[in-house]
Amino acid sequence: METISIGLLGLGTVGSGVVKIIENHQDKIMHQVGCPVKVKKILVKNINKERDVEVKDILLTVEANDILDDPEIDVVIEVMGGIEDTRNILLKALKNKKQVVTANKDLMAVHGAALLQAASQNNCDLFYEASVAGGIPILRGLVDGLASDRIIKMMGIVNGTTNFILTKMSQQQRPYSDVLLEAQKLGFAESDPTSDVEGLDAARKMTILATLGFSMNIGLEDVKVEGITNVTDEDIQYGKQLGYTMKLIGIAQRQEEKVEVSVQPTFIVDSHPLASVNNEYNAVYVYGEAVGETMFYGPGAGSLPTATAVVSDLVNVLKNMRLGVNGKGAIAPQFKKKLKDPDERFSKYFLRLQVEDEVGVFAEITSIFSQHGVSFEKILQLPVKEKGLAEIVLVTHHASLLNYENILLELRDLRSVRTVKSSYRVEGGTK
Repeated sequence: METISIGLLGLGTVGSGVVKIIENHQDKIMHQVGCPVKVKKILVKNINKERDVEVKDILLTVEANDILDDPEIDVVIEVMGGIEDTRNILLKALKNKKQVVTANKDLMAVHGAALLQAASQNNCDLFYEASVAGGIPILRGLVDGLASDRIIKMMGIVNGTTNFILTKMSQQQRPYSDVLLEAQKLGFAESDPTSDVEGLDAARKMTILATLGFSMNIGLEDVKVEGITNVTDEDIQYGKQLGYTMKLIGIAQRQEEKVEVSVQPTFIVDSHPLASVNNEYNAVYVYGEAVGETMFYGPGAGSLPTATAVVSDLVNVLKNMRLGVNGKGAIAPQFKKKLKDPDERFSKYFLRLQVEDEVGVFAEITSIFSQHGVSFEKILQLPVKEKGLAEIVLVTHHASLLNYENILLELRDLRSVRTVKSSYRVEGGTK
């Protein structure tokens, strides 16, 4: 019984989890693929570093070519991160006819199309389930489970750090800066949290989801991105009064031939399943023409959940090796990319204004909305501490992004509007 040899690029949090699962689940893996699987070589930056998993020094190397040029290594698993250098390493691995599994969302969002093409040309598999939502099998769900359906919309919480922060802000009425500090101490947020809190991590994941779900080459530059750094406790509490929960939501939506993809802080109606997804958990809601609504839920990060997705991809690679069909499953995008214009993007909106507390102000505001054909679903009017001012919170019915942005411009020019405090997309509920 021939042993399959693995080359592992990276031995951090996820890499350690991969080693543990391959060792601890060897019986199950052998049962599925029919032969033993071993990690033969591991690329690290520092051989002497202390690690969460015991590995013999003889397995460690600081030279990628020790893996790429080894004819006995059949599969390369990449969990070290990085973009340009990593792309070159994986291109060489594919050129050397090695199967590839990666958890690298940044790489796949930027260079996924080129890497998949290289894999196909070399009759190799390139699987990347762990790149989007850790242990949640969302990509396999789209490619295999929903292969016969036409996906209309994907909406989800795909970043655990921001979900943890917004959950604590909502449940404990704490300011953003305070909760971010806690998230960093607990290891949910990096010392530089920019990628998470500015929505970039989620945008990369939505790029991958939209490309697969819509069979269209969506680029990171096509995603409208806004982070959570300006979300305040006051916004969240007003939302609660109106029956909403604040989440950083990625949305990929198709209407006929055109699509839109965005990541932004969004008020979700409390009755929607995504509203109850808390802390570091992720969930992706998928709407299909035939199947209707489905939801994929689970831990979006962490050593073992993410490693589980990586090793599941590995098992699929090994099954393909036994059947001799590596590289045969890749399908080029079916449709040419067509993005919606602002007048074709429709949503409900939450708007918070501070205005002069005088007669006729509300009539002025409603007149601007009326001129653009936008009506209100909910209205709150509240006094503020500063004398002579009032606060108005509005939730619109569905309006085009173009009309809504024009309304905001006119409101900012209105003498009676002191400031536009905040504005968010609203999802769920009635049309």
